[in-house]
Order: sequence, then structure tokens, then C-alpha cells
Amino acid sequence: MHQAIDLARTSGEDLPVGCLIVSPFMDSASQFEVVATACNEKEKLQDPTAHAEIQAIRKASAFKNNWRLEETFLLTTLEPCPMCAEAIIQARVKKIYFGAYDEKSGACGSAFNLFQKGRIYPLPEIIGGVEEELCSKLLLDFFQKRRQT
Repeated sequence: MHQAIDLARTSGEDLPVGCLIVSPFMDSASQFEVVATACNEKEKLQDPTAHAEIQAIRKASAFKNNWRLEETFLLTTLEPCPMCAEAIIQARVKKIYFGAYDEKSGACGSAFNLFQKGRIYPLPEIIGGVEEELCSKLLLDFFQKRRQT
């Protein structure tokens, strides 16, 4: 998660969210290869879909030459929104780790829950609150700075 936090710090004028996608090595369940990294780029690209998770999914799919990201883990500093949550489901990501909860638009159970049983797609395991204090502080600092300008 610390690598995702470092990515979030590179978001510039964008909301500080960092994301990485990792894939376990075939011969080791405890070692991982980073297949994609991204940060929010909505402002930079003037693209409403340029969330860190979407950007990372695009890069990971290109890296693997496959839209199915089965067996990958996604780590993000903020609970995914509905758009990102559905993209994660569609990409068949195995596990999600996120830092800060998003009470206004989080789709892993805070504001919405797109990960409910009964869907036709395999649902990832979700672990929230990873380094929550650090991830939340990034967001609080961003908004405090924005209010001052």
C-alpha cells in the first residue's frame, strides 16, 4: 500500500489517489510482480474516466495482453467508486485492498455495494482500511490546501 500512497502523491492537481495491480509469481504465493501503476489523471487528461483504478486496469491489460486480470490484486488508496468497482469486477481482479473509506461514493459498501452475491461474475475479495490513516490524511490535506487557495 505504501507504493500506492507514493503514487497518490504524484497526482498533482488531481485528487490524490494511487493504484497498483500486482500478480503473484507462479512459484511463490508470497512474492508479487507489479504489472501496473497509476494515479488519478482526470484534471491532467480532462477525462472523467481517468481514475487511478481505470488507468491501472488499462495498463495491466496491455501488459498482460488480456483484459482478464484473473489472479491479480488491486491496491488503491481510496475505496473504488461505482465506475471503478464495476471495471474491477469486469476485469476479474481476484482481490482488492483499499485504504480510505469513501462515505460519499465508495462502492465497496460505504455508499454503495456493487460486490453483492448473486452477480454472474466472480467477485473479488475486499480488504478495506489498509493504511487508512495515511490514505485519509492525503485526502484531507488535499482538500484543506484547495480551500486555502
